[in-house]
Amino acid sequence: MYSGESGLAVLPFLCILQEELSVDFETHIQPPATVAVAMSGGVDSSLAAVLLKERGYRVIGLSMRLWDLPPGEGSDCGSPGIFRDARVVCRQWDIPHHVLDLRRSFAERVVEPFVQEYLCGRTPNPCVLCNAQIKWKALLPRARALGAQFLATGHYARVRRDAAGDRFLLLRGRSPDKDQSYALWGLSQENLSRTIFPLGGLTKIQTRSLARKKGLQTADKRDSQEICFVPDGDYSRFIKERLTNSPKGAESWSPGHIVDLQGRILGKHRGIPFYTIGQRRGLGLATGGPLYVLDIDVRRNRLVVGPDEELLTRHLWAERLNWIFPEKLGAPLRCQAQIRYAHRAASMKLLPMPDGRVHGVFMRSQRTVTPGQSVVFYQGEKLLGGGIICRSPRLGAGEITPEGLSGGVKDGK
Repeated sequence: MYSGESGLAVLPFLCILQEELSVDFETHIQPPATVAVAMSGGVDSSLAAVLLKERGYRVIGLSMRLWDLPPGEGSDCGSPGIFRDARVVCRQWDIPHHVLDLRRSFAERVVEPFVQEYLCGRTPNPCVLCNAQIKWKALLPRARALGAQFLATGHYARVRRDAAGDRFLLLRGRSPDKDQSYALWGLSQENLSRTIFPLGGLTKIQTRSLARKKGLQTADKRDSQEICFVPDGDYSRFIKERLTNSPKGAESWSPGHIVDLQGRILGKHRGIPFYTIGQRRGLGLATGGPLYVLDIDVRRNRLVVGPDEELLTRHLWAERLNWIFPEKLGAPLRCQAQIRYAHRAASMKLLPMPDGRVHGVFMRSQRTVTPGQSVVFYQGEKLLGGGIICRSPRLGAGEITPEGLSGGVKDGK
């Protein structure tokens, strides 16, 4: 059983801060424990640090320098502004603040895998990697060196012990439109045992209202929407620059054919890394109707395109799984599955496979099941686990059929 420190009990907090607003967060970690807060310079992490400080925890603010950006381009990765904003909040609330240089770890564990996934025809979610590999795996040891045994972030999610007390559960944030548990499926039991999410019971509106009430200068700071190391959102440019500067250079990719479902050549693509499932723009095809990328065939260096309806499927396969509750999947299970951050979780029957992967069958067809993206499994508010969507094992070397495209199998198959 993971308990962090002996004798820690579930401790719910209910504090009326104003007549119409209350903060309710629960944790198995009691004050005056020392907690490091990952501070991005935004309103969420700022308020998380302040709420912990008010509850009697010893708080240390940690900001991470993750990536060097050209002058004038700001993001949560390494803009001087994020360090300045975090430092101001910490000084205001008498919280020690440190800036940690994690650029090497970030490049090796997040940026390089991001590029390699595109080379393999998959569309990754770097935030999932960053949470598990940087915020917890790399940051927590640094926090311990500074005297903190626990970690808090501004994520809208919750941690709770199960009824038996032998496992930690990861729950959705109470606000459906802000829940961020989807990006946290890679956390281990050890990670969860040392984690507090002070904002798990709040809405974003409540967070900003509280931040204003407490005089935080980050109260109205806009949320970051882009991948932090690609602030302009131009992934193709970023990938091309990274690959061009790699040892293989432009040899890392090459143009190839774009074909339809019957294998007929319709045109040429610029290179596998520059496309994703469901993409319509930038194909350079002159056809009678809109066509979408249905599959990225790395082995044959070709894109398969077709009409929008071919993006619908009831099936997916996933690998690189992490289970939070239960400890492992030993039998078929009914759950809800979320295949993108903004996707509404859909009912699914989940089937374990002998090779350790899982096969999921949706009750209703879903659009654009994309290899490389995360699929996260829930039962109600409880996050069961997650994994990475992979291509159908039915996709062989024969002719192209809808059965093997993307992550799924067409309806009725």
